[in-house]
Amino acid sequence: MDMKEMKLLSEWSYEPAKIHRGYARETLYVGLGNKDGNYKFEKRPVSDDMIEKFTGGRGFGLKLLWDAVTEKTKWDDPENELVIAGGPFCGITQYPGTGKSYTVFLSPATKQTYNSNAGGYFGPFLKFSGFDALEIQGKADRPVVVFIDGDNYKVQIFESTLEDNNAYYISEELHDYFAKDEQDKRTISVISTGMAAKTSYIVGLNFSFYDVRRKAVRLKQAGRGGGGTVLSDKNVVAIVVKRTKFTGAENDPVDIEAIMKAGVSLHKRIHDHDNEQCKMRSVGTAHLTEIMDDYELLPVNNYKFGSHKDINNISSDEYAKLFSQGMADGCWYGCSLACAKAVDHFPLQTGPWKGKEVVVDGPEYETAAGLGSNVGVFDPYWTIEANFYADHYGFDTISLGTTIAWVCECYELGLINKEHTHGLELTFGNKKDLMELIHRMAAGSDDFVVATGKGIEAAREYYAEHYGADLEVMKKIGMVCQGLEASEYRCQESIAQWGGYFLTLKGPQHDEAWLIFMDMVNKQLPTYEDKAEALYFFPNFRLWFSLHGLCKLPWNDIEPVDNSIKYKGIEAARVPEHLNNYLTIYTAITGRPLDREGMILQSERVYNFERIFNLRMGKGTSKFHEAPDRGLGPVWEDEWMARPDYFDARLKEFGEEIEGKSVKEKIALLQKHRRSQWAQLKAAVYKRRGWNKNGIPTMKTVKRLGIDYPEVVALLEKHLKPEDEFEDA
Repeated sequence: MDMKEMKLLSEWSYEPAKIHRGYARETLYVGLGNKDGNYKFEKRPVSDDMIEKFTGGRGFGLKLLWDAVTEKTKWDDPENELVIAGGPFCGITQYPGTGKSYTVFLSPATKQTYNSNAGGYFGPFLKFSGFDALEIQGKADRPVVVFIDGDNYKVQIFESTLEDNNAYYISEELHDYFAKDEQDKRTISVISTGMAAKTSYIVGLNFSFYDVRRKAVRLKQAGRGGGGTVLSDKNVVAIVVKRTKFTGAENDPVDIEAIMKAGVSLHKRIHDHDNEQCKMRSVGTAHLTEIMDDYELLPVNNYKFGSHKDINNISSDEYAKLFSQGMADGCWYGCSLACAKAVDHFPLQTGPWKGKEVVVDGPEYETAAGLGSNVGVFDPYWTIEANFYADHYGFDTISLGTTIAWVCECYELGLINKEHTHGLELTFGNKKDLMELIHRMAAGSDDFVVATGKGIEAAREYYAEHYGADLEVMKKIGMVCQGLEASEYRCQESIAQWGGYFLTLKGPQHDEAWLIFMDMVNKQLPTYEDKAEALYFFPNFRLWFSLHGLCKLPWNDIEPVDNSIKYKGIEAARVPEHLNNYLTIYTAITGRPLDREGMILQSERVYNFERIFNLRMGKGTSKFHEAPDRGLGPVWEDEWMARPDYFDARLKEFGEEIEGKSVKEKIALLQKHRRSQWAQLKAAVYKRRGWNKNGIPTMKTVKRLGIDYPEVVALLEKHLKPEDEFEDA
């Protein structure tokens, strides 16, 4: 059925900026008013200082959001913004992984800043339309569609006539609506969410691109932190950008030949070695499933266990049979890593689209584990269906999987029951009722699912107050920190990864530091100082990708075959040849030289600014960096007894006499020792980062980084205390 014509509510024409050396040097501001229909459009300049201190992408988003809100602003206030930005690399087509954009906002889940990345075409098309960033502020008085017409240089706001609030429907309809014909659909990208955003906080944003081979709309997710909830609260059904003509040279780089040379080298390496390394082109990130199982890192039954006898049912070999092969599955032009796998002609068995054949994006590893092993399901067909509906409804598949896994354990422990769940038997592996739970959470159909849809931190308070559930037990087993559910790696046996999850800016999300193999498997980080150094370098290095519009996967999911021979330890983990490619390309785009120290300095400025921003919002101190018991080791006897010799050996390493001790006593002893290790790690990491004992950047640090703006200094003066300083800092 054709979509009804939308009424034009407001229109603004602009003269596009010419992109030069990676920057348009202008941003687009769209004000929605305060439910009064008072729309506002502005081009805003990007200053030299903004480029110098915040670089682009996530950095631009944080700076623009800082300027838009105050310490009193809540996530659902009109002043909150969604800021979307790429970076100087964003949109080049000569090197893999250059289509990323970052969305920055105050999060309903974490109650502080959040940033989430997505592939697809939106970031490049926004830039080609003349803007380094987009700010959306205010609340519309009716459901609206914001349209950025990068062909005719107009921004329009329409009253939505869409009849369904879910992502695939919205994206498909708007690609049809704004395209002249089938081929023209590839010139459009849509940001949307789904109906879960009306009641849930674990809802993300879907960024579309049109797959001309499949003749289907594909979705990539900026899934984490609740950005979809913010979009819905602003009464925005979708943001659409259209850009027909581009050449791949829009960034106006200084030396396109240098970019091409680096790209050719990496394309050849991917072609020659991907199949023997990570198999990204055949199975995407799902190749990790059996590797995580081999090393006891796969989350099973709410992270209780690290492996399972049925792993072969959800191995990458099984997903390879289901993913369409031989397709150029990149989510931006020029990415030969092609990891955006999809299942074609998948017949849905449940829900509002039951019986319909659909294209399902993924699952990627996080979804295969989160909506698979972690909820006790080892059926790829169930996981693929759950993946589709999570995307369609707008859910973040990581938070959804981790929350449901926690709910299942609460149910099996008797903390909640069938009366509370309105008839659902939420045991691990009960596929029928777990799928029904997802549908009910999307619809917000009862008190239980609405509470659950707020995420673990909010749900456990509700369960305690309304169902009498033991709050302390729920805190022990809930893999959450700073309001964000953990991603899908079992981190208990890696001290460094405790920091990679629980000493982060935004919560336990693996994009900041994934150190498990370096620490636990390869034994490359033996001391706390080594771990602290890794937790300084890799979070900053990984953040650098978010400043520039880059995907991390081409950095280390393909490596030179001699990387581990030429380099050792942390240096090998840096993949120096690829790191140097990024330095070369940065200079080739911007004309500015950059070395490793300069790269880390760019990131460190933004890293510390974000930490200070969270302090401004009432967080950003040590007390919010706390790990749950389940994150540090076994909680219950069955976890210990799954690997009794292993855990007994860990206690002996602490000098404990374990003869005659019960399993319960052993668990308490191990948790005590690991809490001590956690405290040592936290202190070492804070010190290395240039923070005080309370986890706040010192005045010395912000001055060294050049981010000692008056409002930053005033904020720190309120919170820094002499007794929190390290003695030799």
